[in-house]
Amino acid sequence: MGVELKQAVILAGGMGTRLKAVTGDLPKPLALADGKPLLERQLELLAAAGVEDVCVLCSYRAEAIRDFCGDGARWGLKVACIEEERARGTAGAVIDALPHLLDSFFVLYGDTVLDVDLAAMARAHLAAQPDATLLVHPNDHPADSDIVEVDAEGLVLAIHGYPHPPGKDLPNLVNAGLYILEKHALRGLDGLPDKPDFGKHVFARMVDRGMRLLGYRSPEYIKDAGTPERLEKTTKDLRSGRVAALSLRTPSPAVFIDRDGVINEEVSYISRPDQVALIEGVAEALRDLNRSHYRTVIITNQPVIARGEATEADISQVHNRLDTLLGAQGAYVDALYLCPHHPDKGFAGERAELKIACDCRKPARGMIDRAAADLNIDIAASWYIGDMTTDIELARRCGMRSVLVETGYGGRDGKYDAQPTHVAASLREAVAFILERVA
Repeated sequence: MGVELKQAVILAGGMGTRLKAVTGDLPKPLALADGKPLLERQLELLAAAGVEDVCVLCSYRAEAIRDFCGDGARWGLKVACIEEERARGTAGAVIDALPHLLDSFFVLYGDTVLDVDLAAMARAHLAAQPDATLLVHPNDHPADSDIVEVDAEGLVLAIHGYPHPPGKDLPNLVNAGLYILEKHALRGLDGLPDKPDFGKHVFARMVDRGMRLLGYRSPEYIKDAGTPERLEKTTKDLRSGRVAALSLRTPSPAVFIDRDGVINEEVSYISRPDQVALIEGVAEALRDLNRSHYRTVIITNQPVIARGEATEADISQVHNRLDTLLGAQGAYVDALYLCPHHPDKGFAGERAELKIACDCRKPARGMIDRAAADLNIDIAASWYIGDMTTDIELARRCGMRSVLVETGYGGRDGKYDAQPTHVAASLREAVAFILERVA
């Protein structure tokens, strides 16, 4: 299905100083990743998604980019190369180009390798009708990244530039550098420096002015290739098939993971961030999964919310702490789904609206089905790792293979007689077992 947004802007004005050892005097969008220029990969992605019109904003060696693109006909596109009159920063270049732009358009950085389902992103933007949509995702270095904080509907509450305040727990949700912008939102946006940056200036100003920004969360591959080391890494990922495998256009397997007793130490009914402590080896296990073709998804029952012992905001802070601890060790999870319900009444302070028999409390499969729909997960090819027979029963109901870990309850809850595919001492051993099956 093609996108309803027909125009894209590619920012291709950088000199590529850090890449000169690889590219010589070529502009960095023409650097080769697995034998093909970065810019060509982006034009192919846009054409395949149904985009028709592309404005390439260039400066350094603009003639080289113009010669490479031509009129865009070889990709089935209409391409116009617009040379900046003076350096105005990433956002400044787009603002200066507004007379050439349609009401809504994508913005891509010309030095990135990506494979994103642009149609899905466009549908989310058109459904929410925000002033801008930012693709956001977790990464393995959140401490030196701009963090985007969103509400339950995905609308941006704040953008936290780095360096972040010491001791502050933030969600691992990073501005990935792919946007959909509404032209009207950029017109008359005051208070910007002469060379504004989208992440540090434009989006922060939009939030300050009460404009609606959507944080579109996606596990898809999008990485900066602007240094020799990053270009080499993205080239390896292209050759291994990892870039294409992570696209939401492609059904992908996932490793679903229970939280308490598997990732963090078992503490009955966690309600505060200071109760979160990682089990030894968890970060290493998740790093291995992050480098694989598997999506990683936490699935957790959180009846403390229904029991009135913690609010949704309290549990968000718990998960911010979990993100912070994992991120400090270069690990992350792609998504987390929780069930706030509890069927039994009789607790002081309980919330009546959440005291229901729902379809998401494990071993019901509601959270798995939501994740599968959101992330295009191939459930039959996926795994579940948990410490309770409830987890193993959920895996059985979904037709997934499972690993029971001996941390936490270690299967001693005795609620179900479902049998796991394998038993492992810890998450690290469970992940090693799973990855050996596909090595």
